[in-house]
Amino acid sequence: MDSTVLYQGKAKNVHSTKKENELRLEYLDQATALNGKKKDQVIGKGSLNNQITSEIFSYLSQKNVHHHWIEQLSENEQLVKKVEIIPLEIVLRNIATGSFVKRLGVEEGLELPKPIIEFYYKDDSLDDPFINNDHIEFLEIATNEEILFLREETLKINKLLQELFSSINITLVDFKLEFGKDYLGNIILSDEITPDTCRLWDKETGESLDKDIYRKDLGEIVPIYEEILKRLKGRGE
Repeated sequence: MDSTVLYQGKAKNVHSTKKENELRLEYLDQATALNGKKKDQVIGKGSLNNQITSEIFSYLSQKNVHHHWIEQLSENEQLVKKVEIIPLEIVLRNIATGSFVKRLGVEEGLELPKPIIEFYYKDDSLDDPFINNDHIEFLEIATNEEILFLREETLKINKLLQELFSSINITLVDFKLEFGKDYLGNIILSDEITPDTCRLWDKETGESLDKDIYRKDLGEIVPIYEEILKRLKGRGE
């Protein structure tokens, strides 16, 4: 397929297409953690993440969430709308774990009374620092109106993802979202939703079903991601 590689990322390559406002994402067989400081080739991971995120975005389409995903092209590729990514990583936490526990000294596994949203400035050279609304306004990343929209959309997506994962016996612990602006200036959900960007715990065993397996050297992630895909494809049967 003729195209130009526009961007080479840690987990995906972005290719041009014949249409100005469409791009082709190629998911790579690469696992990274600690903002890229830990990196390994993992055969099969790209295909699994592409298929998982395609399943999830297809589900969100049915729930009227506006996003960049158009269709899955192959096991490793998908077609998406071209967007200008807003340099924010939006993290929503339903349960206390990870850096949240380290920063605040709260109990691991504590179910939060309500979801907590955190903003991180998307800049690898700065190690994606935690920022607040005032920082976002100062850096001219988004207006107050846009910040409010991002919060409301993230809370909406959280409810939908909780329902989806609960239906396959999984607890949605926390997750990271990214948004972008399309050619009309509309803010839409972008990037991916996979076990790379979510913490997922099995409801019965409490076992991690996400990239924490790789982060903490607990085992192989391919069988875990295969299990997620199997459950997603099998829901409703």
